[in-house]
Amino acid sequence: MGHVTQTSTRPSGAGQTAPGASAPGSPESAAAGGALAGRPWISRPAQAFSAEALQQRLIGNIRSWRDYPPSLRLWFWLVPVLTAVIGGILRFVRLETPRSLIFDETYYVKDGYSLLISGYERSWPDKANDAFNAGNPAVLLDTPEYVVHPPVGKWMIAGGMWLFGADNPFGWRFAAALTGTVSILLLTLIAQKLFHSLPMAAAAGLLLAVDGHHLVMSRTSLLDIFLMFWILAAFGALLMDRDDGRRRLAIRLASRAAAAKDGRPSVKQLLAGPWLGIRWWRIGAGVCLGLAVGTKWSGLFFLAGFGLLSVLWDLNARRVAGIRGWVSGGLIKDGLPAFMSVVPVAALVYTASWTGWFRSNDAYYRHWAESNPSAEWGWLPDAVRSLAHYHQEAYNFHQGLSSDHPYEASAWSWLVMGRPTSFFYESPGQGAPGCNVSNCASAILSVGNPMVWWGAAISLVVLLFWWAGRRDWRAGALLAGVGAGYLPWFLYPERTMFYFYAVSFEPFLVLALVYCLGLVLGRDTDPPWRRRSGFYVVALFVAGAVLLSAFFYPVWTAEVIPYQDWRYRMWMPSWI
Repeated sequence: MGHVTQTSTRPSGAGQTAPGASAPGSPESAAAGGALAGRPWISRPAQAFSAEALQQRLIGNIRSWRDYPPSLRLWFWLVPVLTAVIGGILRFVRLETPRSLIFDETYYVKDGYSLLISGYERSWPDKANDAFNAGNPAVLLDTPEYVVHPPVGKWMIAGGMWLFGADNPFGWRFAAALTGTVSILLLTLIAQKLFHSLPMAAAAGLLLAVDGHHLVMSRTSLLDIFLMFWILAAFGALLMDRDDGRRRLAIRLASRAAAAKDGRPSVKQLLAGPWLGIRWWRIGAGVCLGLAVGTKWSGLFFLAGFGLLSVLWDLNARRVAGIRGWVSGGLIKDGLPAFMSVVPVAALVYTASWTGWFRSNDAYYRHWAESNPSAEWGWLPDAVRSLAHYHQEAYNFHQGLSSDHPYEASAWSWLVMGRPTSFFYESPGQGAPGCNVSNCASAILSVGNPMVWWGAAISLVVLLFWWAGRRDWRAGALLAGVGAGYLPWFLYPERTMFYFYAVSFEPFLVLALVYCLGLVLGRDTDPPWRRRSGFYVVALFVAGAVLLSAFFYPVWTAEVIPYQDWRYRMWMPSWI
């Protein structure tokens, strides 16, 4: 046999197989790069550093969608588009109902209109909602309004009103519905990237499309749907960067090996490995994360979590490639550039989102620094000091937010939907439009599909074992997404919290559920009876989730139904 390399055992990044895909060691994954028969993770020294062998170790058998036949290539785009179309229909039909500002729309829709008119938030007179609901939004005052959330999400709401007018609910909610619909398309593409399986990608998109929590947040102009979208877009960009970075590493390391007589890079070249150049996908992730933080500050947790996750991916890539100083080399040649590609970019994007505030003369705290000179920080421009003071005051507000609310929900209850938020409720009497019985109900409750949410909660436990036991990077990535959006809320037990905050990490819950459905589905190498049985179980689960969504749909979209029918849908006393 001769000498063999120790560049990798089973690579934790590429050698593991997504649920529902080909297994490592299968005929498709065995021979690239001169792998030894029966032991594809061992290579001869002269073959271990070829471009093919390195790519096999680092990214496996991943092929571009362009490499497939045109008939199959069509489905790579048709499946995401179809799931988005289904989700779009559910989100845009009757979007104007209710025809009034509901729940926190009273803040964000009116703030969006203020931004559209002035570039900053202005205050409103008493009973402004009545005027706004009547199609007369031009009653805002000239005085600035103190707000505690950054402006990106409100600018997105303003975009819908710019297109369709601020005098109608469709204009108020258009941006939320569009963002929710596009996020379904994006999640389907991400699932396709993660699992390399069209059925699993379709399941992910469809489950998000029909889930009530995501549906309600897509039909209501609150900030959280926009936060979710930018977080999901950042994750997708980092997935693209992961493969791109590993391809670059394989090509650059292989070029050094090709120049050597024995087909191996020198000891010096393997000490830290090559620089990988500018990572444009990572910069794109920085832009998305800056927009996420510019929507809500909770995006900072995703910025930290995703940044750490990306660096860990790079460290593992260098280890698998055979670089001896993979820790120090990865930290210097990947970690520092990663920081510069993400954090400063996100900071610049976040600062740019305050352009309307900077350009104004009357925005809240705009001239605070001029009337509060500082010997210590006076070297900073007045506008920067004023904005910093604004942020300090907003942070203090969030820290002290502990007032009672009838629909507050501890983070402990979110995964089991212990206390969903009621956005709207009316009790039309007999004779009212749509009500033919003595008592009816019209409600918007942000409760998710129980099969999706409770199934996802169980799936997180499975993913923990799969990540710890099998070292599957996909399980770790999904757990990181859930953890970044969920765990930080436990640091603020006294703060008033709501269940709908969980929409920021809901896509990762759906992906976790689909990951487990992939385990049920089985691998391509399993016997036909096993694959067939798994397919039936998965199909029944997805069909059951769709039917259950049809059952709950009236209480997600303010349909007028008999009061008793509404009670049938209140499965827990805490949902009322």
